[in-house]
Amino acid sequence: MQLTRLPAPHLRPFVRLLWTSSPRGTPLARPGAREHVLPTGGMHLVFRMGGPPLRLFRNDADAQGFTVGYAMVGGTRSAFFVRDVSVETPSVGVMLQPGAARALLGAPEDALADCHTPLDALWGADAGFALEQLHSTDAPARRLAIVEALLTARLGAHSAARALHGLHPAVAHALASLSGAIAHGHEAQAGTIGQLVRHSGYSHRRFIALFRGMTGLAPKQYARMLRFDRVLAQFAIEPGQPWVDLALQAGYSDQAHFNRDFMTIAGMSPQAYRRAAPSASRHVDV
Repeated sequence: MQLTRLPAPHLRPFVRLLWTSSPRGTPLARPGAREHVLPTGGMHLVFRMGGPPLRLFRNDADAQGFTVGYAMVGGTRSAFFVRDVSVETPSVGVMLQPGAARALLGAPEDALADCHTPLDALWGADAGFALEQLHSTDAPARRLAIVEALLTARLGAHSAARALHGLHPAVAHALASLSGAIAHGHEAQAGTIGQLVRHSGYSHRRFIALFRGMTGLAPKQYARMLRFDRVLAQFAIEPGQPWVDLALQAGYSDQAHFNRDFMTIAGMSPQAYRRAAPSASRHVDV
């Protein structure tokens, strides 16, 4: 069971979505079960409300893995990660907007990218307080309200929150341009990135640093994630459509390029993904 909703208006420059999920009935145990979690192109704040702490694996061959905890930040990623799903656990989460991490977490996106960070490393004792608040109720809507109140308090605690409100104009323009290009089925080539740099008025190095600091990814990586996201979204609507058609619609130059990107991002081929038939597009049992 999952409940999702938009945040209150004052949080929308920082928060894209709030969600909470819980198993239906008695949680199922699947000893040794793992899944590939495919990247969204964004950053997530997650609280696990039961079961064991989050266990991740460095790759498919890692037999031991490592634990992260019950409250953590999943940084922006350019490829999948592997997690233990042997026990279903109720969770509460937040998908953040680009540029929100400094205001809500106290660190820029690029400092948290490509890894999971225990929330107490960023919030200190407030991370434990947040978990206590969430454990005070089993009602999904109430848990979302608690998270919303905690994030509102985080903004209020930062005197510079107003200055941190929103994206740097150069990054905002770049994100809109890349999204528009992908939506029209155009591939983001080196020339496209060059145009964004020239429009920004900054040096290439400075622009890339600004972009990474607010998204966690370089512009070309971000464009690749947008293109991959478009393919998955269309696949969910038309699962019988040939991969080559989906790839061309999303702006891939050819199927070989698409296959390479898919393998890198998802850790499996498009054909293997189709065979897995995941019920949730970004969570694939392996």
